[in-house]
Amino acid sequence: MTTEIHEGPLQAHPSEAPAKLSWREKRYLRRRRRVRFEELMGWVLVPVILLGCYWLLDVGLNAMGTSPAAIMEGIEAVLASL
Repeated sequence: MTTEIHEGPLQAHPSEAPAKLSWREKRYLRRRRRVRFEELMGWVLVPVILLGCYWLLDVGLNAMGTSPAAIMEGIEAVLASL
């Protein structure tokens, strides 16, 4: 038992460097990262763009003195008279 304590420092174990990725594997990883980024940007930007378009429509109609509800009522009146 005492001989195990006095064995000395451990020898370094030679470690092999991980294999380098080929250009195809690098390209695949870049594409996968880009697709994820584009998907994330789509989930963020599409609602922002839609809300912005609605807001611009509402502001434009309010500037002309009307509202989306008034326009819908006018369209319904025209369709009812047909």
